[in-house]
Amino acid sequence: MRRDIFQAIADPTRRAIIALIAVQAMTPNTIAEHFDTTRQAVSKHLKILTECELVKQEQRGREIYYLLEIEKMKEIDKWLEQYRRIWESRYAQLDQLLATIKKK
Repeated sequence: MRRDIFQAIADPTRRAIIALIAVQAMTPNTIAEHFDTTRQAVSKHLKILTECELVKQEQRGREIYYLLEIEKMKEIDKWLEQYRRIWESRYAQLDQLLATIKKK
């Protein structure tokens, strides 16, 4: 089953995994050390992130490392941008209102 990237980032553990591998590529065992869960549970999260193409695997010798897929993260950022603009506009309006009230 093909999952949506927004389904993938809806889970807090997967968001934490993304945050970890955003800093550096890691093996599944290294990632699992950061969580109070089983290695199998982390593997399941990694599988979902891989299916959604948010992370990719890279073979280095006998180890598999997981890396963040930047282009997919840009997709999320592009979607969020529309909301960012709305909220920035609302904050600007609030700033103007507060400045008007302060002058009175």
